[in-house]
Amino acid sequence: MKKAEKVQFIIDTLEKLYPETPIPLDHKDPFTLLIAVMLSAQCTDVRVNQVTPILFKRADNPHDMLKMSEEEIQEIIRPCGLSKSKAKGVRVSSQMIVEKHGGEVPGNFKDLEELPAVGHKTASVVMSQAFGEPAFPVDTHIHRLMYRWGLSSGKNVVQTEKDAKRLFPRELWNKLHLQIIFYGREYSPARGFRIDTSVIEKVIGARGQKP
Repeated sequence: MKKAEKVQFIIDTLEKLYPETPIPLDHKDPFTLLIAVMLSAQCTDVRVNQVTPILFKRADNPHDMLKMSEEEIQEIIRPCGLSKSKAKGVRVSSQMIVEKHGGEVPGNFKDLEELPAVGHKTASVVMSQAFGEPAFPVDTHIHRLMYRWGLSSGKNVVQTEKDAKRLFPRELWNKLHLQIIFYGREYSPARGFRIDTSVIEKVIGARGQKP
């Protein structure tokens, strides 16, 4: 199967499997999404969704977040892991949003990536899911599957993102990156992968694991 045929098969299959793509992290606006994504580093979405209601009851905007100390934030988000560094990131980012952006989360990559503790992946999630701007955030599932499907070298997430953006139509990026994540969790995990039960791989084949 040629690469273009693989890509189209993947698009068609994912659309059949996941016609609806609810955003995994519960939020109500760009700020609460930003904080949820920051907390999701090395933590499951399920755990984040258990913690954020408690945090957002105290502070669901950057002004109220600044009224809390790092220690208070840390105590609430402890179940998410890396709580000390995440608490610092949440508070200093809130401070910059207030001081530099009038309390509103900026809707562009440059300003988002200037926020402390906000990297390109986090900015990509916020841009795509909060502002509807085309982006292709690459998490571990997407990085793994792009290699497994023979669509990327697996060298690093930067290259994987470039390959994904080159191969998939821009207008599909925001929905497709979620569809790939859902598929990776359900059919093509890192461990216990079986090609005979994997809807896509049993048709297009699969590379041995690398990422």
